[in-house]
Amino acid sequence: MPTSIADQSVAELGGRLSVLARQRADHVHLDRLLHDLDGATGEHQQQVLLRLYRLVFPHAFAEESVLWPLMRRALPDGEALTLEVEREHQEVNEIVTRIERLGPDDPGRGPLLERLAAVLREDVRDEEDELFPRLQAVTDRGRLVRLGLLWEVVRRVAPTRAHPVVARRPPGNVISALPLSVVDRLRDGADALVPHAPQRVRPALRATSRGLAAVGHAVERIPLLRVGEDPSTRAATA
Repeated sequence: MPTSIADQSVAELGGRLSVLARQRADHVHLDRLLHDLDGATGEHQQQVLLRLYRLVFPHAFAEESVLWPLMRRALPDGEALTLEVEREHQEVNEIVTRIERLGPDDPGRGPLLERLAAVLREDVRDEEDELFPRLQAVTDRGRLVRLGLLWEVVRRVAPTRAHPVVARRPPGNVISALPLSVVDRLRDGADALVPHAPQRVRPALRATSRGLAAVGHAVERIPLLRVGEDPSTRAATA
């Protein structure tokens, strides 16, 4: 049975620039954020969620754009393996969209946050224990490093918020990257200012964020951005 990348040294993963080492580092960061989220309330909870979104959504977008297409070509069961993870990513997008529709004190928020943490942890285990050891078995060190660099470039320009309507596969997700990334990062900027802004300014910043969210959700419904999706990852609210 392949060894989980969680149990391998950085050297065994192909060095710190390898896509496998980069993935594991992000997963460690995610685990810390999930611990911070547990029990957090009010504005602190919101700020932890924003940090989590900025980690999770670019990370997943880069996987879906760079790594999963390669695995579908390289592995005989790559289609089934990647589809399972794409479904997990889709559920995360749908859960976060529901969370953002609820107020901070809404009683429905707690169960959604618990489910979000559970799906993210399940996703990490599927990737570290099954997908990435399989990728490692058919990919040499040099290619793992090249994949790591490409994955990092894509991650740095990827959308940072939930977009459940966009395809989880190319070409739809790739086409969506530029417009959604611009909108999302403007929204990130507005949200980051809220805790530091005077009280009288905060409502305007929150309204700006909500307006940008509406723009993002309108953009993701452009039919071209859904090209390539598997029917099983189609948003229930589409």
